[in-house]
Amino acid sequence: MSKKIFKVIGLMSGTSMDGIDAAIITTDGYNLISSGHGSTFFYSEPFKDKIRQLIKGIGDKDSVTTELTELHAKAVDELLKLSGEDKQSINLIGFHGHTIQHRPHEGITIQIGDGKLLCELTGINVVNDFRTNDVKEGGQGAPLVPIFHQALMASENLPVAVLNIGGVANVTWIGKNENDLLAFDTGPGNALIDDWIKEKTGKTFDDGGNIAKRGTVDKQLLLKLMNDEYFNKIPPKSLDRNHFIGISENFNISTEDGAATLAAFTAESILQAQKHFPKPVNKWLVAGGGRHNLSIMSYLKLHIQQPVLDIDELGFNGDMLEAQAFAFLAVRTLLGLPISFPGTTGVKTPMQGGKLIINN
Repeated sequence: MSKKIFKVIGLMSGTSMDGIDAAIITTDGYNLISSGHGSTFFYSEPFKDKIRQLIKGIGDKDSVTTELTELHAKAVDELLKLSGEDKQSINLIGFHGHTIQHRPHEGITIQIGDGKLLCELTGINVVNDFRTNDVKEGGQGAPLVPIFHQALMASENLPVAVLNIGGVANVTWIGKNENDLLAFDTGPGNALIDDWIKEKTGKTFDDGGNIAKRGTVDKQLLLKLMNDEYFNKIPPKSLDRNHFIGISENFNISTEDGAATLAAFTAESILQAQKHFPKPVNKWLVAGGGRHNLSIMSYLKLHIQQPVLDIDELGFNGDMLEAQAFAFLAVRTLLGLPISFPGTTGVKTPMQGGKLIINN
């Protein structure tokens, strides 16, 4: 009996706070059948500042939630226009929202975003609130994309590692058997570099890693940064964007050296993640905005023994993978399938997650 095929929009607002990644896929909840159009809809600087303030516990959470949801609804409309898809052809939206707090050891994970409002504004059924159930059952609530990574890598020579470098970086180790899945946050991704560059230059990120390329890594400082206890914790484990916040406040180095050192910090923490792998991988596939930072990628390629490839080289869109993943997870939620697992979030048994909101 053939499985039902769904056409779904996935929406992701990540820890880098760039904007909304929106992507269309068709899937049966087990496999990626095809990927459609994907686009990023960038936040304005004033709105980014509202999110930054909210993460610090300042500002009106309800009004920012409403504004964020309205921006997501506009992103859906724009994506449909760009793709030429009819709204009636879309079965479901996977709506991650934006994480403002993630402290699973305290039983806390908060993503702002009003699923009911998004459903009303778009006229499409919505699945949101993907992380709460996992955290409630003792899991880390992150990362949630590994089951999607596993679906993508079904035809690869396993084991492989899929690395996503967003604001925080996470890795999925995928073995040869269905249950051979290990995932965890490796450490900082782009967030610390972005914050440093914004503070020093007013720009929002280090485009291509060009500022870092002009700098020199402060090796003593890098050693100090790598002393953080997080790196020795046994996975599964996850990070809040704020875990490393403020570490660059006492840097007494140039803008270029700071960018180079923080890029090396991201890369070195990824290297350290290998010690937790059950077996060495055959190759690394890198997704997320951090793969565009050539300083990070050069460091990884120099120090990792296996090939390190941009995931686009396999025909995927590395900028849209997380948005696609939440479309995939939305279908799994609809079908009552698990989205988190002992090896990915540390939850005791495979766990369903997400909440379905029906358009009346």
